Amino acid sequence: MLIAFFAIGMITLHLVLRFGTETSETIWNLPLLAVLTFGGIPLVWDLLQKMFRREFGSDLLAGISIVVSAILDEYLAGALVVLMLSGGEALEAFAVSNASSVLRALSKRMPSLAHRRVDSVVTDVPLKEIAIGDLVAVFPHETCPVDGTVIEGHGVMDESYLTGEPYLISKAPGASVLSGAINGESALIVKTDKLAIDSRYAKIMEVMRSSEQQKPKMRRMADKLGAWYTPLAVGIGLAAWLASGDPVRFLAVMVVATPCPLLIAIPVAIIGSISLAARRAIIVRDPISLETADTCRTLIFDKTGTLTYGEPNLIAQLNVDEARAAEVLSYASSLERYSKHPLSQAIMVAAKKANSVEHAVSEVSEPPGQGLTGNVNGHKVEVTSRKKVLARQPSLDDLLPPQAGGLECVIMVDDQYAATFRFRDTPRTDGASFIRHLKPRHKISRTMLVSGDRESEVAYLAEQVGIREVYASQSPEQKLRIVNEETAKANTIFVGDGINDAPALMAATVGVAFGQNSDVTTEAADIVVMDSSLQKIDEFLHISRRMRRIALQSAIGGMVLSVVGMAFASAGYLPPVAGAICQEVIDVVAVLNALRVAIPPRTLIDFEKE
Repeated sequence: MLIAFFAIGMITLHLVLRFGTETSETIWNLPLLAVLTFGGIPLVWDLLQKMFRREFGSDLLAGISIVVSAILDEYLAGALVVLMLSGGEALEAFAVSNASSVLRALSKRMPSLAHRRVDSVVTDVPLKEIAIGDLVAVFPHETCPVDGTVIEGHGVMDESYLTGEPYLISKAPGASVLSGAINGESALIVKTDKLAIDSRYAKIMEVMRSSEQQKPKMRRMADKLGAWYTPLAVGIGLAAWLASGDPVRFLAVMVVATPCPLLIAIPVAIIGSISLAARRAIIVRDPISLETADTCRTLIFDKTGTLTYGEPNLIAQLNVDEARAAEVLSYASSLERYSKHPLSQAIMVAAKKANSVEHAVSEVSEPPGQGLTGNVNGHKVEVTSRKKVLARQPSLDDLLPPQAGGLECVIMVDDQYAATFRFRDTPRTDGASFIRHLKPRHKISRTMLVSGDRESEVAYLAEQVGIREVYASQSPEQKLRIVNEETAKANTIFVGDGINDAPALMAATVGVAFGQNSDVTTEAADIVVMDSSLQKIDEFLHISRRMRRIALQSAIGGMVLSVVGMAFASAGYLPPVAGAICQEVIDVVAVLNALRVAIPPRTLIDFEKE
């Protein structure tokens, strides 16, 4: 950007000295020489380094123009080319700034101060000074600043921004809280479990920032077009030089041929699409995925949380004593109000339908992977797994019902086996219509379901949504192998949401992570869909197609106009300076067309939501 402003100032000074004073040609050319020295040399040096690495990009023409203009004493033309190149970089930086504004707005949600309590005295301190074990007060309607455990207070928190779950989560002593969650009507005292830099919200923001900071090869499409445009332009310039015997003709053609529609318009279209996607809750971590998504012909799904809601329904309650069925359900649902386990909501929904009584709960504990325990109405209640129960009480093996398809949990009351709850994940209502529309609308010729779940569950879902190619009980290594094999045949999109999906997400042409269930998953993905919705996949595919269409319009249209300009320059009707001005006009047209990619269209969804 500094080079662009410097070039503008020096070119202006040159014009003032040349037409406003009676100074000599040597004097008025000094500002132009300064531009070529301080602006042109760094640009040409960068291009030479690319040549040594055998990276022959479309910007090679600009480097040729700068060098030839200096050799032929056409300093103004050379300075204008420097302005075009540096101005393009400045425009790209401005576009990046606009695209990342959504991410900056998200980061502002997190408080910079926390209310630390020491000996009943609450003091505001910078969030970075909060240590593990510190007590933090979260007042009503505030954003929770830390990951921790409630030690005082009862209330609710809205964690939908972080979890995608559209309901309030009850909080009581022993319940965990996430940074970034919005507190309800009651103040809570939270014991800090993680430093601010290691918190859940910090990890999510790290993924968001990476989409801004990452500098991938954004001109892959431009280089493909430049592969034929560059030799064509050089050929026209050499032919004009040989036919006329005037090397200035060659320079004029090179100046007009400077491929700014490729250097500027395509990156602007990509970054504008990143901005549009961010406003639709789709974080583009790798911009190259915008270029390639519309070329993918195979779409591979994980099962849970992608084609299902990840919200199992309680389908069976197998009780030791059927007379106590309602009581056991009420105990379990009262305790599950304080849990983040994916089965908790299903239990609470079933209890609500059964009009179960809610009991007072205390001493809630949910260590990772150890199940949920608490004191409910004077009884010790535990919701855990078959494996954990049998590890402690092997004699229960004969009492527990045989395993079946789907998910299950075991309910213990006062250390006695009480019931087994069985669940089945619910297919998304729009899953079948989404799958059906992929081939006619997006040219997806194959859809596959690859899951680590057991075969009965995966087959059930595949039948519901209409997928015929099914792979069940797949380990992460097996998923990776399948994706590698399919990607070798055609470009692929893999959609997943678990840690075991991370290798497959990285191996696919485009990896799409649903939600924020795993930091590892979001790091591995090219695209992070904040709202776990198939509609967002459809929107992303349309954004990709729209970006490619507008980028190609801008680039090819600009190149066609440049070729027309080259024809005039080769015939001697456009001297180098006039050719540079002509190219600037072409650049403006191409960039303005590319900028419209950030304007939201009327709709980005073309399948019926059932």
